[in-house]
Amino acid sequence: QVQLVESGGGLVQPGGSLSLSCAASGSIRSIGAMAWYRQAPGSQRESVATITSGGSTNYANSVKGRFTISRDNAKNTVHLQMNSLKPEDTAVYYCNADIIRRDWRRNDYWGQGNQVTVSS
Repeated sequence: QVQLVESGGGLVQPGGSLSLSCAASGSIRSIGAMAWYRQAPGSQRESVATITSGGSTNYANSVKGRFTISRDNAKNTVHLQMNSLKPEDTAVYYCNADIIRRDWRRNDYWGQGNQVTVSS
């Protein structure tokens, strides 16, 4: 069994910073790409940032220059540093990972979601 557990997030004023972390645990052989998605009320889930196992990153245009994704392959964790936050960044944030289990089964896994609210 594999699970992703998120931490971080919360309430911050516009212009502030928050960070999110996500740890993968369980019967893991290897982890490919890891990513953060978000879903605002009434909207579809959208990709925020992606990082490959080699460290290559990709960001949504709306967060470029403000958000930074990173990962620690030894600890099976992925992080999202969010700076210069705007009210439109308010959403539930989900981590995602492409994981090959020890039984060689490959699946897409999701964290439980953490609320990020940007408001004065």
